[in-house]
This record gives sequence, structure tokens and C-alpha cells, in this order.
Amino acid sequence: MSDQGTIKGETRDISSEGVAIFCDEPLRLDASYHIAVTPPEHAALDVTGRVTWSNLYGMEDGHTPVGMGICFVELSGEDQVFLKQIVSAHVNQ
Repeated sequence: MSDQGTIKGETRDISSEGVAIFCDEPLRLDASYHIAVTPPEHAALDVTGRVTWSNLYGMEDGHTPVGMGICFVELSGEDQVFLKQIVSAHVNQ
């Protein structure tokens, strides 16, 4: 959720500590946002994250989606354990 309302994005890389998100709308660097991460076949995880990097200023082709790295700053213990389990299961495949 941002000043512009709800912005949908695609997760490209996720860990129990953060996520890389690609979307059409840029988010402000160093700003914190409420994020709903929805894993397949699981209820959404409510997270607060801070934007730590962005490729907003590196895009030149106009076709590359805006990518941002978000560090989780608020995540329930239960959700953190869940993320660790699914990331570990994926890595071990």
C-alpha cells in the first residue's frame, strides 16, 4: 500500500529477510510500506518493508519494469518461520 493506493507487483526473489519486487509504479527509496505477500495456496502475509534499492534510474528502454529491493522490518514470527521453510524447500529441490 502506498500514497497512490494499492500497487500490484511480482515477486522475483524472496527470503525470510526481504523481497525483490517488480511493478509498474516506483516506490520511494528508504520509505516503508505495508505489503501483502501472497504465496501460492496460502493466506497473504502482512509485512512492513523498507525500500533499500531501486532500478528506477537505471532504466533506459522504457520496457523494463521497475524493480525494488525491500527489507522486511515488521513480520510476525510465524510468518518468518513459514518463509524460511518455503525458501529452504525451494532451494533444496
